[in-house]
Amino acid sequence: MADGEIPVDEVPAGEILTGGVNRVERRGDRVLRPTGPWSPAVHGLLAHVRAAGFTAGPRFHGLSEDGREVLDFLPGEVPDYPPTPAAASRTALLDAARLLRAYHDATAGYTAEGWMLPAREPAEVVCHGDYAPHNCVLDGERVVGVIDFDTAHPGPRLWDVAHAVYRWAPTTAPGNADGFGTPDEQAVRVREFCDAYGLGRADREGLVDAIEARLHALVAHMRAEAAAGSAAFASHLADGHHLMYLSDAAYVVRERARFEAQLLAE
Repeated sequence: MADGEIPVDEVPAGEILTGGVNRVERRGDRVLRPTGPWSPAVHGLLAHVRAAGFTAGPRFHGLSEDGREVLDFLPGEVPDYPPTPAAASRTALLDAARLLRAYHDATAGYTAEGWMLPAREPAEVVCHGDYAPHNCVLDGERVVGVIDFDTAHPGPRLWDVAHAVYRWAPTTAPGNADGFGTPDEQAVRVREFCDAYGLGRADREGLVDAIEARLHALVAHMRAEAAAGSAAFASHLADGHHLMYLSDAAYVVRERARFEAQLLAE
């Protein structure tokens, strides 16, 4: 057995966790997940942010004999869509924003190569890459944990905040069953998220464009992964998920004045 490997039979048998594009197995207080070329960068990131005081992410416990990463299981509810009342609550919205800020601040000084997604300039933080209710753990309405850092990569705070706002406010077009709220209600929640995060005015001025760009980048990633043979992403395209994202991108631009009236109000 190589250094850092953990015998699979030393981890109590458990269950297959649903959701996402990876097959994740829970065994007691651990989860076993597939690894990729980006995993060493992520494992270093998890250790770095924990040393910096961010304890809402899982710890990395090495590799199992069959090559999977072994991480903490974070107890609580991981919401799906349409969002649960807890995930849609104002408490969760503000908690999510503060937790994202704490994570971003904890990434300061960490550098690595080999991320899944390309780095973006300016590399102010290490973005989570998919900060959304489905990658957070809730205890009631409180957001207490963050999972699935596979898509982490260096980039601007705004790039990560844009995706987070899209999912948490949310900034979804009417007719998207994953979303909720009127445009005015969404605009207020966007402002509240940015206030709780502490997003500066210059970034607020660029947020609508960043949301649009982030959604187009997501669709490009889905198409690239499907073309490379990912059955999960091919299924998402077949189900029309990319059309929903493109519709939401057009919606947020169309409603720019409404969102920016809230974002930029004194």
